Amino acid sequence: MFETITSLPPALFDAIGVCGFGLYVLNYTMLTFHRVTSHCKTYFAINLVAASMVLTGMTFSFNLASALIQMFWIGISITAIIMRFRATKGEAMSADLA
Repeated sequence: MFETITSLPPALFDAIGVCGFGLYVLNYTMLTFHRVTSHCKTYFAINLVAASMVLTGMTFSFNLASALIQMFWIGISITAIIMRFRATKGEAMSADLA
């Protein structure tokens, strides 16, 4: 499988990384103009996808510091999404009990 990945053109991975950058910029622009909030799952889902794309883009030009930043964003985004799903589930259960 790794051989299949490495046989793909490096420009493809660069393009994926640049698209991830674009998602970061889009997400922060939407946050600035109040199209998303930092309390919604969408904000963290976009960050998760963006970080994954940037990390994928580093397949051929690896940078440890950048990889660590992207892994942090992936981890914190997953944590935030899980927390928000649990909070939503808890609110729904409270409403059912009332």
